[in-house]
Amino acid sequence: MNMNVATASGYLESLLQGRPQLPISPLAWFNRLRADAVERVGMLRVPTTRDEEWRFTDISLLTTLQFQPVHTASHLQAAEVEHFYLEPAATRLVFVDGVYAPQLSTQLTNPATDSGIVVTNLSAAVSAHATALEPHLGRHAEFRDNVFAALNTAFLHDGALIIVPHNVSVDVPVHLLFIATQKEAASYPRCLLIAESGSAVTVIEDYVALQQGVYVINAVAEIALADNARVNHIRVQRDSGQAFHIANCAVSLAQASRYQSTSIALGARISRYNLNVQLAGEGAECTVDGLALIAERQLADTHTCIDHIKPYGTSRQLHKCIVDGAAHAVFNGKIMVRPGAQHTDSAQSSRNLLLSGRAHIDTKPQLEIFADDVKCAHGATVGQLDSEEVFYLKSRGLSEMTARNLLTYAFGAEIIERIPVASLKHQLEQTVLEQTQRN
Repeated sequence: MNMNVATASGYLESLLQGRPQLPISPLAWFNRLRADAVERVGMLRVPTTRDEEWRFTDISLLTTLQFQPVHTASHLQAAEVEHFYLEPAATRLVFVDGVYAPQLSTQLTNPATDSGIVVTNLSAAVSAHATALEPHLGRHAEFRDNVFAALNTAFLHDGALIIVPHNVSVDVPVHLLFIATQKEAASYPRCLLIAESGSAVTVIEDYVALQQGVYVINAVAEIALADNARVNHIRVQRDSGQAFHIANCAVSLAQASRYQSTSIALGARISRYNLNVQLAGEGAECTVDGLALIAERQLADTHTCIDHIKPYGTSRQLHKCIVDGAAHAVFNGKIMVRPGAQHTDSAQSSRNLLLSGRAHIDTKPQLEIFADDVKCAHGATVGQLDSEEVFYLKSRGLSEMTARNLLTYAFGAEIIERIPVASLKHQLEQTVLEQTQRN
């Protein structure tokens, strides 16, 4: 056996051996789901740069970090984490090192007046909401050929569950806050959002750290939109600069539903985000925006697939990277138009800014079209700041450094501006401003 394969196999075995004794559910399908995931982990391997989908992202260092999950959450006080809270997020679920923290969470205060909305810890709601969960949990984020999704499902216990009933519109955002506090820990965050027909909700999936040590995040999110549902999904990754963050998100859109995604990657030594969006209903629409702002020796990899299955679908995607130091950004965006998806309208843009001579970007926008009556376009740019724009600002009295800082900030702020939550947008604008300033 190849030494690298043997090492990776031992790594996966050690992770499974560290699984806590998860309680057996009274639901056979839930137990079978976890058992199937354990079986798949035993059959899969950790991807390497020899795999086409991972050829720019070397995660071999992960196989040397046999971190185990935390069984009990740290006893944090609200004062220690309240600076992460967002207004006006009246509903907040907090998970500390992957473990649900009810003392830090605020759930719906009066479910009777909230039209049956469910926002709760997954493990506490499996039995009560089994009928709603079974068609979706583990069905959208495919783990048969994805070792990280399989690992997450094998550890499935605590997680965020959101169910928005038929024709209910949630006025304030739901904040899902995942806090890392312990070095050398592995956590497996899970999110399931079910938006029933005609419903609307904004969800913020937020990853933060209280310390700067090495740890591993392996996250999975599944989002299902029924007919005419609307979901605004904001994902912010601001982990420790030494952390590893691997995430998979799968979204399914039914007829005339609309999904809007804004993903921001700021932290982690190595991060990988896979976003798969299926426009499975006629007239479905999605907008997918992303920003990676990295420096030093960070690596941020974003892989997306927008799959047009039915006709009259619309998709728009803008992904930006700002790369400084010796950092490395990767973007691979695939647009798939199936044979039956006539009258598809899709546009994709990858725009990338290099701030140093050692910074590196690999970008690969893709179109795979199997229908003949469509309107599709894609493009990519990689470069430095426009010298004419710098000159223009200097001619207005700004120093060259100030002009460069202003242009760099504006490049990233275009994505931040699309976030509809004012408090979060302000936090991120300040972060971008601080990280794009040079003396």
